[in-house]
Amino acid sequence: ATCLVAGCCIDALYVLRRGRRSRFWVHPLNQQRRQQGNFYHLVAELRLDSQRHHQYFRMIAEQMDELLSFIGTEVTRQSTNYRAAIEPKQRLAVALRYMASGDSLLSLAYSYRLGHTTVMNSVHMVCAAIEKTMMERFLPRPTQDTWEEVADGFWKKWNFPNCLGALDGKHVTIQAPPQTGSQYFNYEKTFSIVLLALVDSNYKFRVIQVGDFGRTSDGGVYAGSALGRGMETKSLHVPPSTSLPGAAHLGDVPHVMVGDAAFPLKPYLMRPFPGLNLTHQRRIFNYRLSRARMVVENAFGILSSRWRVLHRRINLHPQNVDTLVVAACILHNFLLAPRENMRLLEEAEQQGRNLPPIRNMGGNRASREACHVREIFSTYFNSPQGSVSWQDRMV
Repeated sequence: ATCLVAGCCIDALYVLRRGRRSRFWVHPLNQQRRQQGNFYHLVAELRLDSQRHHQYFRMIAEQMDELLSFIGTEVTRQSTNYRAAIEPKQRLAVALRYMASGDSLLSLAYSYRLGHTTVMNSVHMVCAAIEKTMMERFLPRPTQDTWEEVADGFWKKWNFPNCLGALDGKHVTIQAPPQTGSQYFNYEKTFSIVLLALVDSNYKFRVIQVGDFGRTSDGGVYAGSALGRGMETKSLHVPPSTSLPGAAHLGDVPHVMVGDAAFPLKPYLMRPFPGLNLTHQRRIFNYRLSRARMVVENAFGILSSRWRVLHRRINLHPQNVDTLVVAACILHNFLLAPRENMRLLEEAEQQGRNLPPIRNMGGNRASREACHVREIFSTYFNSPQGSVSWQDRMV
């Protein structure tokens, strides 16, 4: 039998089974979703104001529509006799707002009039769909042409020849996972996973590795990464060891990546000269290296300024955090625009918040070949052919 209480149908709220009340199919608060939920009112209004839409979702409505065209089929679910499925547009809106604001899942559930589990599943589904459908296009595996393009960009824009990218790693703070001991516990006494990234001259992520334990050093993450193993075994296809036009006086040296002092010195990975009492020539090398390496710091600044969830303690399972971070990097490449980069960097500087760096916990011993390669670059940067007019004023 059906009973009516306060105008609501009881069997629409719960089902009696063995004398006990089961969970609501749709909570009474969420039954007002179309009348009071953010998606049907606030989000619809924001589409009429491009600037406010961008502030809310960190992208304009047209970009959001394009994104939906990539992932729509992956986040579509069938309706049942008991409740209608959440439409893909709403799932995307919830996930993007979570990434853009860092608000809790529970607060989004209340404002969108959705169940907490529905919001959490929407975030998981959207991030997984972005990784599945957009990875190949916006974060593809590097090829010979890719490396040549990156090296050309670093020479023309940052005056660093034979450079395959700037390398760095950051902590992404997470809620302490149960039964994991100290694996995710880092030097800042928080729990985290590590994001390792190789960035090109235009702040675009070219290679990323996500998910290493927070206690791992930059050097340890790099050594265990596919990128590190590939460079060590020379299994990656990189350009031949010849200089770019305009840097012919550099000579026959390998292509290199640039990193900070947390990384080991390798023939294909340059780090600064250590110490304070350096010669003028070595200070010039450190300045030129730092100038090229700053692109990865700026890329992380743009990434975390756009997706503010990265500044919060993310309360998801580590595996789902990995997927979220990968999705954030793919969206970073998808949305990358020179005009917006400076605004996001200024915003990050004003907020004064950065992703925590990883301390150097690895060894500093380097091979004779690696030291020789660094000396070649150092000599070149101090030569008439390789110097830039302003470098002496910067050291």
